[in-house]
Amino acid sequence: MCKLGNLAVAISATAVLYAAVITAASAQTQWQKDHPRRTQVNSRLANQNQRVKQEVKSGQISKAQAAKLHKEDRTIRKQERADAAKNGGHITKSEQRQLNREENTVSRQIGK
Repeated sequence: MCKLGNLAVAISATAVLYAAVITAASAQTQWQKDHPRRTQVNSRLANQNQRVKQEVKSGQISKAQAAKLHKEDRTIRKQERADAAKNGGHITKSEQRQLNREENTVSRQIGK
């Protein structure tokens, strides 16, 4: 009976530890998601998305052109997420500059 009791205690302790790690990771992920450099890049992507939608709605660009621009923005968003994943949840200043240069390229294509 003693071995069974020790096993139950060990399993319970492991479960509590696991829950604590998950909770800490969730809290850290939220902070990292809201990191100022990531927020700036993602805000620009959201703004560009709205601009593309507006241009399609007004007939300034075709749906095919919009699809191309959305694809380019998705590529930038994937890069932002990859950069954040390798840097503990944030992006460096140089990565932010690179992402902004890529966003500038897409932005110049909107409204042509």
